[in-house]
Amino acid sequence: MKSLAIFCGANFNGDPKLTEAVDLLADVMVSRNISLVFGGGRVGVMGMIADAVMQKGGTAVGVIPEFLMAKEVGHTGLTELHVVENMHQRKQLMASLCDGFIMLPGGFGTLEEFFEVLTWLQLGLHQKPIGILNTGGFYDLLLQQMDVMVEQRFLKPANRELVLTSVSPIELVDLMMNFKAEPDDVWFKDRNLT
Repeated sequence: MKSLAIFCGANFNGDPKLTEAVDLLADVMVSRNISLVFGGGRVGVMGMIADAVMQKGGTAVGVIPEFLMAKEVGHTGLTELHVVENMHQRKQLMASLCDGFIMLPGGFGTLEEFFEVLTWLQLGLHQKPIGILNTGGFYDLLLQQMDVMVEQRFLKPANRELVLTSVSPIELVDLMMNFKAEPDDVWFKDRNLT
């Protein structure tokens, strides 16, 4: 694994556990020579992970749409900063530049990015690992909702297992490095799409 896309918030709630988790994740990435790919912002958790990776001597690649650069939220102290036309191009480029995805705490945009690449994995459009760094139990309820989806038969257990989760950055990266995707051919066969 040479690069990880990190989905996270453009805000920061001041939680010292989150600060520590970001710093530990940056340590793991830099020590294993894993580049950061992220949304290109200098604010919130986005800015924190980029700053931590850069301060430790790592590589940080940002991808930001023009309208956010115009609002002066782009991080200009990165290894590379790609300015794209829109949010769709941002997500596509981030996905093409990385070997896996990790979600840290964030808001609607963070969830949207995470679920899009998760759906792509479920449909076999990529085979990259997807993880949640569940700092301070931030995503406990979201993970419970995924379990409800399985219980209610809207989500297969095999697809629920595509989401790798840990409270430890080291453990999460290890899980991701050992991940092997299995395409959900049964989903297509059940619907006569093959």
